[in-house]
This record gives sequence, structure tokens and C-alpha cells, in this order.
Amino acid sequence: MASRLSTNYRMNRLFRDDRGMLILPVDHGVVWGRVPALEAPVKVMKTFMDEDITGFMVTTGIVRSTETMLARRPELSRILAIDAFWPTGAPETGTGTIIAQVEDAVRLGVDCVKLLLPWNVSDKEKILYCERIGRVISEANKWEIPVMVEPVLLAVPRSPEVVEQELEVARVAYDLGADIIKITFPGTKATEKLVSELDIPILIAGGALSGDADSTIRDAEEAMAAGAQGLVIGRKVWQRPAPEAKSVISRLAKLCREKYTRHW
Repeated sequence: MASRLSTNYRMNRLFRDDRGMLILPVDHGVVWGRVPALEAPVKVMKTFMDEDITGFMVTTGIVRSTETMLARRPELSRILAIDAFWPTGAPETGTGTIIAQVEDAVRLGVDCVKLLLPWNVSDKEKILYCERIGRVISEANKWEIPVMVEPVLLAVPRSPEVVEQELEVARVAYDLGADIIKITFPGTKATEKLVSELDIPILIAGGALSGDADSTIRDAEEAMAAGAQGLVIGRKVWQRPAPEAKSVISRLAKLCREKYTRHW
């Protein structure tokens, strides 16, 4: 597929020809504070940076704390979360906001910016979110920095109806101009549907710690086989006991190499 994505420098730092993306997110604190097992995010990064991952999802403070460390590891990409939503437990009354600018991301040398697109919010908040994302995408285009958007329904059980709604919101994100969609695994058929309908990379988010390690690996394998271009998995890795966490990240890395087919 010939497009600006195929020649964009930062997109090709994020996505490689020989493997799927494997990002370890450590940006949770900006919304939830001292998340268990992520009280010291830089220590978590140090624990996993020698594993077979492709990069990290971070906040502005974490970027500043790890500039020297990551400068020595230029093969590791960084995705900067530039918005937040509070409270996540009450989306109908919550409010989203931009917490960093695209120009900040460029100055910090990151490879991508990431925003939420929660949809079980008020109509007023939906309008504000679409306006924010539209402005960010317009500014990001000037700097040739990719924009990742995460369609999500907050604080609800993952019923078939919720999964279907998230697929609809993924289409909204695409039409707003997202370069990358990050979405909680909607199942094999739904992932195949997204991959076939949207000509941009689809990444699968891990979500909260649940189930055993084998269930995490099984979902990841199904997602990659369905055409996902990579995984963004944090709590299902670093909230496990240390030996198990290392085993899980190793198994995920193997999947990202063996089950990867580039779709853009």
C-alpha cells in the first residue's frame, strides 16, 4: 500500500518489516496515580528494556526522567500519551483534557502521540473529544508525527454490545484522521474486520490484569493471526510476579515475530 504512512520516518521506527510492534505502556499514573507494581515507572522500564520489545508508552515526566537512558537505546521507540480523562470510573460526568502539545512531543524526540476516544460519555464531551483529536491531528501533520487513537468504553464489562460499540468508535477515530488504532482485543473476527476495513495499523491493548498468563498469550496469538500489527500490553505483564512477567514478555515477543504479517 503506497501512502504517506509507508514513507513516514517515525511510522517506520514504530513498525518494522520483520516483526509486530510490542510496546510496554507505563503511562497509567497520569490518570490513576500510584498504580500497583508501577509506583516507580522508570524502574519498570529498566526491568524490561533488555527484553525483546520495540518500545514504551510514556508520559512527559517519564520522558524527561529517561532521556539519557533511552538515548543510548535508539532502537526503542516512545509513544507519548498527551491527554487524560477523569474520573475513569464515572465516564458520564468525567472530563477529558490535553496535557501535552504536539510541539512538546517533537521537542522531546518521541515517535508518536496517543489520545483516548472514550464514547460512553456525554454528547458534549464527545464533541469536545472530536474537536481535540482533530486539532491534534492537524498539528501533528505539520510535524509528520503519527497520532494513535484509542477508542474505548470506560468502566463497563466487555459484553458483545460494548465490543461492537468500540468497533464503531474505531471508525470514528479513523475518519478523524488517526494514523494508528489501539483497541482492546475484540475477538478474532472483529479484528479481521477492522484490519480489512481500515487501511491503517491496528494494535491490540492488553487492559487490566485478568486471567492467567496462558490466556494473555492466547488472546495475543489470535489477534496477531487476525492481522493486528502489534501489541500494547502493560498491566498483564508488569503486574505479574517478576519471573512470570519475564516469561510473558518473552512469549509475546516471539508471537510478534512469528505471527506478524505487515498490512500497510
